[in-house]
Amino acid sequence: MAHSKKKIGLIGGGQIGGNLALLAVQKQLGDVILYDIPAAEGLVKGKALDINQLSAVDGYDCRVTGTTDWKDVAGADVVIITAGVPRKPGMTREDLLDVNLKIMRDVAGNIKQHCPDAFVINVANPLDAMVYALQKISGLPANKVVGMAGVLDTSRFKFFVAEALNTSIRDVEALVLGGHGDDMVPLVRHSTVGGVPLTQLIAKDKLDAIIDRTRKGGAELVGLYKTGSAYFAPAASSIAMAESFLLDRKRVLPAAAMLNGEYGINGVFFGVPVQIGAGGVEKIHTVELNEAEKAELARSYDSVKKTVESVKL
Repeated sequence: MAHSKKKIGLIGGGQIGGNLALLAVQKQLGDVILYDIPAAEGLVKGKALDINQLSAVDGYDCRVTGTTDWKDVAGADVVIITAGVPRKPGMTREDLLDVNLKIMRDVAGNIKQHCPDAFVINVANPLDAMVYALQKISGLPANKVVGMAGVLDTSRFKFFVAEALNTSIRDVEALVLGGHGDDMVPLVRHSTVGGVPLTQLIAKDKLDAIIDRTRKGGAELVGLYKTGSAYFAPAASSIAMAESFLLDRKRVLPAAAMLNGEYGINGVFFGVPVQIGAGGVEKIHTVELNEAEKAELARSYDSVKKTVESVKL
């Protein structure tokens, strides 16, 4: 039997969507369907054509199709959702809730109908509440639905650490837990550079400044861009998760996953380290936390819970 290419559905043809399509093609993960609403037909068809025209340069055999018809997305192995309104300066992620929830209702219903077997990664904000709504509306198994935030937040943290120490980013190991908001929890005590604890390498005041900058990483970019939010790093972070599923890599990545008692949390999507493989979320890892870390995580959970409770389905 001929080995068929995987199919990747990207919902939302904006800045993140375009970068997702490019990275998926460059990594040869599969053929890409870039979907958006009819008003954006020219945009998705243009991005698809533009990316297809670069495929000869480095010899990529995966193709991108721009579409406004959900039927083209049908049967996708992975679906990544970036549809929604990005933040403007002065807006919180929570300010986006009502407008993006309307969009999510439509997207989740279509996924249920056209892609019931897909592994679905949500990037739309407010992240933790949107992924909760997505799973509830679509009725997909919880292990096949995740929110992308932890990989991005951790990547930001690692970059700031590598920059502060003028060291290779490859040797920075770190983990950011909790909700995708201003009270996310970088686990400094569990972070190392080449095996050396971070707390031995960076003074506490400098480390606190890095944590603060990580927490406000999205807002810093919104402030600089003025007309939108981050897109390169969120796209790369989402692709890392999709790749682990498609290639059964079984990577342990921080992601917003449905918890059933882990960390004392039940029935809510929350940022924790998970193993992603061909089965979707195959394991949830529990990190031993001290009292201070537990208190920080509880604070982050309270924020997430508030936003989730305001989601009226």
